[in-house]
Amino acid sequence: MTGAVTKRRVAILISGRGSNMAALIKAASAPDFPAEISLVISNKADAPGLERAGAAGVKTLVIESKPFGKDRAGFEKLLQAALDEHGIELICLGGFMRLFTAEFTMAWYGRMLNIHPSLLPSFPGLDPHGQALRAGVKLSGATVHFVIPETDAGPIVMQGAVPVSDHDTGDTLSERILEVEHRIYPEALRLLATGKVRIEGDVCKTDGSGPSENFLVAPVVR
Repeated sequence: MTGAVTKRRVAILISGRGSNMAALIKAASAPDFPAEISLVISNKADAPGLERAGAAGVKTLVIESKPFGKDRAGFEKLLQAALDEHGIELICLGGFMRLFTAEFTMAWYGRMLNIHPSLLPSFPGLDPHGQALRAGVKLSGATVHFVIPETDAGPIVMQGAVPVSDHDTGDTLSERILEVEHRIYPEALRLLATGKVRIEGDVCKTDGSGPSENFLVAPVVR
């Protein structure tokens, strides 16, 4: 009986193609998924993700950020009004290229997730793949975390790792990490929507979690 699942109302904020958005929409289409993607908002009218969301039957909205320039609070006022109007309870950022004010992030603290393509706290900010390759790390990956005023910081909800090869470029590494992103973001949202995560200080704890059975070692020399 699908009606037994109480679904939290989620908005996804995008600025581009929305590949993580698509993964979240796909996961949320399962009858037993504890959240529904109620709204996709883009701050750019030409974001390709808007078409993808519309094709999946999700309501879309454009709130252009460019006219606001550096007036972040003005933009956020419109954004908050839209979130209120649609009864949004949780936010997932999916390549949303707009910084928030501290006031907005704190108002949504513990209810707004972001995904970043590195194993935070390593390689925050721009070009994480290039940063990883220049550092010569043997493992990289993706991190889902709660949003705080600092960029690519905040309590970590879930991480997934991939090996880095000597032959990787930014593009090949990005492609491999994207697969991990699409796997962990829906799972992190599932945990949040079912109330299984809690923030203690600066750390996120997960109810019922244990160590993973598998581990990853790189490089493998044959």
